[in-house]
Amino acid sequence: MTDASHPAPAGRHLVLAAVFLVAVTMPLSFTGPAVATPAIGRDLGGELSLLTWIVNGFMLAFGSTIMLGGALADQYGRKRMFRIGAISFTLTSLAVALSPSVLILDFLRALQGIAAAISISAGFAAVAQDYEGADRTRALGLLGTGFGIGLAFGPLIAGALIGSFGWRALFVATALAGLLTLLVGVPRMRETRDPGAIGIDRWGAASFTAMLVALTFGIILGPERGWDDTLVVTLLAGAAVLLIAFIAIENLQTRPMLDLSLFRYARFVSVQALPVAVAYSFIVPFILLPARFIRIEGMDELQVGVMLLPLSLPIATIPFVAANIARWIPSGILAGLGLILAGAGVLLLAFVPVGAAPTTFILPLFMIGAGAALPWGLMDDLAISVVPTERAGMATGIFGTMRVAGETVAIAIVGALMAAFVTGGIGGSVGDLPVEIASQFANAVAGGGLDQAVALAPSIERAIATEAYGAAFRNTMLICSAITFTAALITLVTLRTRQPRKRREPIMLEIGA
Repeated sequence: MTDASHPAPAGRHLVLAAVFLVAVTMPLSFTGPAVATPAIGRDLGGELSLLTWIVNGFMLAFGSTIMLGGALADQYGRKRMFRIGAISFTLTSLAVALSPSVLILDFLRALQGIAAAISISAGFAAVAQDYEGADRTRALGLLGTGFGIGLAFGPLIAGALIGSFGWRALFVATALAGLLTLLVGVPRMRETRDPGAIGIDRWGAASFTAMLVALTFGIILGPERGWDDTLVVTLLAGAAVLLIAFIAIENLQTRPMLDLSLFRYARFVSVQALPVAVAYSFIVPFILLPARFIRIEGMDELQVGVMLLPLSLPIATIPFVAANIARWIPSGILAGLGLILAGAGVLLLAFVPVGAAPTTFILPLFMIGAGAALPWGLMDDLAISVVPTERAGMATGIFGTMRVAGETVAIAIVGALMAAFVTGGIGGSVGDLPVEIASQFANAVAGGGLDQAVALAPSIERAIATEAYGAAFRNTMLICSAITFTAALITLVTLRTRQPRKRREPIMLEIGA
């Protein structure tokens, strides 16, 4: 239930424009820094383990607080929380641009992720209150388009800014976008809240956030410290305990942050395979390739932006086509066929050798982008369509959370896989090194930091380290391809037909309900 007792203001289209700008800026906030990381490393120094948190810290903070952001907006008002989020995002973006060290930058990036989660949750909910029926569908579709545009052109924009003005310009640009959002959107936004909100599910939010943080840290630290390390074991075991605690807490809540009873719908469980596949087929290459292009292939940031266009451009266009085709072909079939195409693209990418001509990447990257774009615009509707209509708001919240949290965990897992494959690929050469140096060497190679790796272990030739990176990238992509094909099979088997909803009621969007 939402409070819609006041008429939408005449300036609601400017509010939509402001939230659209937020939707464009958010993907730039994690794809842009992926391109900027090598430049930040050259400028500020710092170990690769710290540099990885430039992306991981933002994603982890964003993924673990987006549900809480929606709940806060419902409880305390969408305008209030949007204002707080936009101000915080603007200030933290500016602070990141002024960071004197990687450690401080990592901390600020986490704060930026929290601010982003609050502003985007409140912004989407505010737009949902100002539009009804078909107008709401078009408005929310436009916001999805904004996200696609930011994702498609983010690397190119980041590359141009870094190449022309340096990496700090990227964060100054996001700060300016946040300031524009404040000036245009906040004054014209009306205050709405959920009159049925009875408080924040604090224990649910705390246990979920702690679980995701412990799991991500455990996966990331595993290759560095060893999987039998006391801290790593404690983190992973703690994540399991916290997950159990979270499930118990949510089952006891009158209005849980996540209504886990929706997982009793088999088709709703099957839909969760879609974001998993997109994470491993699209998001993972999106994060890994900038480091490979710059550190291994020797490209500059602007070239990286151009190289990623075949991967990212389809996201800005194909979802529209898929939405229209879905009138005649079930969304589940379209999504499954798209995942097959994306999986085939990842498979081809796996066998692109280090040092290959740039044109060699075009076909596999386009296949990945086009394949992931088919389910991209269909996933949210599928998540809603497989549950009763009156549960649509909660289904949307759960699906969005699973999507972002899954991407965070996928990035951490792939980083661990890369390091493990590097260690296995070099074999005896690493075995001759002290344990601590060996893990640092493997992580450096996995991140593309060959210079740092050779400095750590001069006895290992650069050519051997390069070969180990190529093998690790290939094996990791093979696993990502297998995950994508498995998800495609699940989708085609379980979601191939349309299933009418049990009730026909208007859908009320409840972000963080």
